[in-house]
Amino acid sequence: MGSTKDISQQNRIVAYCQSHRGITSLEAVNELGIIRLASRINDLKERGYSIITDWEKVPNRYGEMTRVKRYFVSEPAGGER
Repeated sequence: MGSTKDISQQNRIVAYCQSHRGITSLEAVNELGIIRLASRINDLKERGYSIITDWEKVPNRYGEMTRVKRYFVSEPAGGER
């Protein structure tokens, strides 16, 4: 499941997703300081969280459109963590 640091990062991701419209890798780095979002998302899945993903187009720093994956996190059934 991961270290205490991994658990803390997972909890930050869940809190961020609850107060925002999901999370992307760029938001994870800029807002939470989390570099390996996909790994933490996998950890959350193992803990029973429901994860939904959606691709969206956003401009890169050059104004070109690129696709990024947005993750949506829902609490596990029964509220277990």
